[in-house]
Amino acid sequence: MSQDYFALKLFSALGCGLIAGVFFAFSTFVMNALSRLQPKEGIAAMQSINITAINPLFMIALFGTAATCLFLTVLSLLKWHQSSAVYLLVGSLLYLIGTVLVTIAFNVPLNDALAKVKPESIEGANLWARYLKDWTFWNHVRTLAALVAAVLLTFALCDRSLKL
Repeated sequence: MSQDYFALKLFSALGCGLIAGVFFAFSTFVMNALSRLQPKEGIAAMQSINITAINPLFMIALFGTAATCLFLTVLSLLKWHQSSAVYLLVGSLLYLIGTVLVTIAFNVPLNDALAKVKPESIEGANLWARYLKDWTFWNHVRTLAALVAAVLLTFALCDRSLKL
């Protein structure tokens, strides 16, 4: 039984780290590269990225990690008296709120708005300027949340005193 929980914590920590890495790439160079393109080219490229991002592997990484973090949240509350339950709780909630909820509440609506504009339009160019700033800001938030969640879940993983 404890091996199953170890695997669950490991999957969650690795999933958070993997998603942090994907988002880190966007925060550190992808969005910067897209901002150097003409608006119509940047819009078209990001529209294509947003379509191809919806694939089974990325969705499993993003939402599979969310599912395991949700489960770990419940477990941490049930085992609250154990020393590293706080790592499980805070790490899991940080991923769920700071990564998944931020994605759903901020990044996805921005992507949806971008999907509706014609890349060569004035409306598209105006949206693109705001999109780059706003989307990247929220991406920084979810990157940091996923990274810190990975660290906290790793602490929980390494703590031998937590018996699940």
